[in-house]
Amino acid sequence: MIATQQSLSRATVARYAVGSLGTGGFATLPGLVLVYYLTDSLGVAAIAAGLVVTVAKVWDVIIDPVIGARSDRMLAVRGSRRPMMVLGAVALPVFFLLTFAVPAGTPAVAAAVWVFVAFLLTATAFSLFQVPYIALPAELASGYDERTRLLTWRVVVLTFAILLFGAGGPALRSLGGGNGFAGYFLMALVAGVVIGAGMLVSAGVAPRQLPAEVLPPREGVLTTLRRNYAAGIGALRDSQPFRALLLTFLLQGLATGMMLAGANYVATWVLHSEDAVTFLFIALIGPALVVTPVWGVVARRIGKERGFAVASVLFAAAALSMVLLVWFPGGWVYLPVAVAGAAYAGMQSLPMAMLPDVISDDARRNGPGRAGTFGGMWTAGETTGMALGATVLTIVLALTGYIARSASGAAAAAGAATQPAEAVAGIVLSFSLLPAAIIAASLAPLARYRLRKGDVDGVL
Repeated sequence: MIATQQSLSRATVARYAVGSLGTGGFATLPGLVLVYYLTDSLGVAAIAAGLVVTVAKVWDVIIDPVIGARSDRMLAVRGSRRPMMVLGAVALPVFFLLTFAVPAGTPAVAAAVWVFVAFLLTATAFSLFQVPYIALPAELASGYDERTRLLTWRVVVLTFAILLFGAGGPALRSLGGGNGFAGYFLMALVAGVVIGAGMLVSAGVAPRQLPAEVLPPREGVLTTLRRNYAAGIGALRDSQPFRALLLTFLLQGLATGMMLAGANYVATWVLHSEDAVTFLFIALIGPALVVTPVWGVVARRIGKERGFAVASVLFAAAALSMVLLVWFPGGWVYLPVAVAGAAYAGMQSLPMAMLPDVISDDARRNGPGRAGTFGGMWTAGETTGMALGATVLTIVLALTGYIARSASGAAAAAGAATQPAEAVAGIVLSFSLLPAAIIAASLAPLARYRLRKGDVDGVL
C-alpha cells in the first residue's frame, strides 16, 4: 500500500476536499435538472429523456473500470495519477456547457441526440478526474481514523457543493430567464467553470512523482481492454468487503438519485413552485453541513459500518414519512427533508472512509497497485445507482401519465399545463416510498461487511 504514517497536513486535507466542489456539483446539477430540462424545456417524452440519461450513464459504467486500470498503469509507469485528473478538469466545463446549449426551437429528437452526445463527453471527462480522485485516499493516508478525517472534510465540501449547485443552479436558471435557452446556458456556464476549477485545484494534491520504492511494479501492467475489465472483476472477486460495500452504495445511489431527479417535479407539481426546489436543497444541506463532522465522532465511537447503518435507517424513515405529500402537500415537508439531510451526510462520509480501508486490506493480502481499479469499479457502481434512479423516475412518470412540456410551447408559456392526479402521486412515491424501500434493502449487503478497525490497523 502507498501511504504515509504521519498525520496529513491541513493543506493536503483542504486541497483534497476541494475536489468535491467539482464532484458534488457534477453529481448534483445534472441529476437535478437534466431530465427536467429534456421533458419541460426541450419537449422530449419522459421515457425518451430517461433513455438519454441512462445510456450516457451506461457509457460511464463501461469506461470507469478501464480508466481505473489505466490510472494504475499511469502510476506504475509515470509515478503519478495527476495528468489524467488535469485532463478531466480542463475538458469538463466545455462539454458541460454544450449539454445545456441546445438552440431554442430544435426538434425534440435532434435535441435529445444533442444532449446525449454532449453529456456522454461530459461524463467521460468527469470519470478521468473522479476515478483517480477516489483512489488517492488509500495512497495519501494510512490508518483507520486518519482516513476518516480526510474523507470527513471531503464530505463537508461535498455537502456544501450540493447546496451550492442544488440551490444555486436553479437560481442561476431563473436569473437567466427561467426554463428556456438563456436560463440553462447561464447556469451551465457558471457551474461548469466552478466545477472545473475545483477539480483542477484538487488535482494538485496528487504527487507529481512518487518515490520508486513505493510504486507498484511495472511488470504485468494492464495494456488491453480485456485485462482492464478482468482487473475490475478480479477486485470484486478477491475482496468480500468491497462487494458488500459497493452493493450497499449502489442501492443507496439508486434511492438518492431517484429523489434528486424528482426534486424539480415535487417543487413544480406538488408544492406548485419551481423555486421551491431551492428551499428543498437548503433544507437538505443546511443540517448536513453541521452534522457531517458528528458522523466522524460516531465512527470513532461505534465504528464506521455501524454508523453507516444508523444513518441509513434514519434516512429511510425520513423519506417514508414524505409519502403523506400525496394527501397533505405543504411546507411541512422541509422538516423530514432536513432529517434526511443529516442522515445523508453519514451515508456519504462513512462509506467513502471505508473504501480506503478496503483498498489497504486488499493491498496487504494481494499486493499494491490496484487502488485505481477499485476506484474505477466504485465510480461505475455509484454511477449505475444514480443513473438507474433517474431511469426509475422516468418509468414511473411514463406509467402514471406525466405530460411533457416544451419551454416554447403555448401551454408552457401560459403556465396552463397541468398533470393528472396519478402523475402527481407517482412523483410523490418516487420521492418517498420507493427510495425508503431501496434504502431498507441496502442494509442486507451492509450487514455482510466484515472489515473492522482491528483488521485495518492490525490491532488484535
